[in-house]
Amino acid sequence: MLNSPIASSLLLFVILITAIILGVAIGSVPIPPRIITDLILDRLSFTNITIEEISKYSTILFDIRMPRVALMALTGAALATAGATYQGLFRNPLADPYLVGVASGAGLGATIAITTNLNSDPLGISIITIAAFAGGIITVGIVVMTARVSKTTPVTTMLLAGIAIGSFATAATTLLMLRRPDGLQRAFNWMLGAYLGGGWTPVKIMIPYMVLGSLLIFINARALNVFQLGEEQAQQLGIHVERLKIILIASATLMTASAVAFGGLIGFVGLIVPHAMRILTGPDYRRLLPCCLLGGASFLVLSDLAARNIMAPQELPVGIITALTGTPFFIFLLRKLKRSVF
Repeated sequence: MLNSPIASSLLLFVILITAIILGVAIGSVPIPPRIITDLILDRLSFTNITIEEISKYSTILFDIRMPRVALMALTGAALATAGATYQGLFRNPLADPYLVGVASGAGLGATIAITTNLNSDPLGISIITIAAFAGGIITVGIVVMTARVSKTTPVTTMLLAGIAIGSFATAATTLLMLRRPDGLQRAFNWMLGAYLGGGWTPVKIMIPYMVLGSLLIFINARALNVFQLGEEQAQQLGIHVERLKIILIASATLMTASAVAFGGLIGFVGLIVPHAMRILTGPDYRRLLPCCLLGGASFLVLSDLAARNIMAPQELPVGIITALTGTPFFIFLLRKLKRSVF
C-alpha cells in the first residue's frame, strides 16, 4: 500500500496516460507516436502538416481511435467509481454497480429497441443507447420505491428488491429474445460490450453525467467513511443517513446507466478495480474513490486494446476480456474472504 495519496494518484495517472497512448497507437493500422504528436500539434494549430504520408492517419486517429479510447476511459471510470460507492453503501465487498438492477433494466430497454427494430437516431446517437439508459434509470427508480419503508430506505430491503426486480427484467429480456431470434446476435453483442461507434457524440453526452455523478460522490466521501460504522452510529455522528443514501444511489446509478448505455454490460470492472485500489491506497474513501476513477479508466482502455488486437482483424467484445481477467481475481477475493471469516 502506498502511504502517500499523491504518489498513488501520480502512479495511476501515469498508467492511464500510458494506456491512452497505447490505445490510440496500436491497432489494425499502427500509428507511430511521432505521427500522433505531429497530428495533435497540427490540430491545435501549432504546425501545418501537408505531408500526405502523415495526414492520412488523421481520420483514423481523431474520428475512430481517440473517441473510442475516450469512451472506454469514461466507462471504466464510471463503473469503478460506482462499484466502490455501492460497496461502501451496502458495506458489502462483493457489491458491484449492477446490484440494484441497472444492468437488467438497461438490458431490457436495449432488447426492446433491438427486437422492435427501432432505427431512429435522435441527437445523433443510437436508439438502443437511449432505451438502455432509460431502462436502467427506470428500473432503479422502481427498486428504490419498492424498498421504501415509511420514510426510510433500508439497505437490506433495497438489495432484495434489486435482486427481485432485476430477475424479472432479465426474464423479460430472455422472453423477448426467444420471441424475436433475429435480434439475438445484436443483443448479445451489446450485452458483452461490443463497441457501437458514434464518434465523439457519445463522449460529449456522457461527460456531464460522469462529472456530476463523480463530484457528488467525492463530496460525500467522508460521510461514506463514517457510514461504514453502521447507520445508527453514522446518524449519531451527525450524518443525515437517508439523504446520503439517496445522493449516493442517484449519483452511482446515473454514472452506471450512462456507462451501460454506451458501453454495454461490461462485467467485473466495478468489482475488481475497487479491491485492487484498496490494496494500493487503503480503505479511506477520500483516497479510494479518485483512485478508482483513474484505475477503472486504465483497466478498461487496456482491456479494449486487448479486445481489438487479440484476434485481429476480428474484434472481441470488451466484456469477454474483462470477464477473463476478472474471474481469477474474483476467485482470489472469495478465498481471501473465506479465510478472514473462517
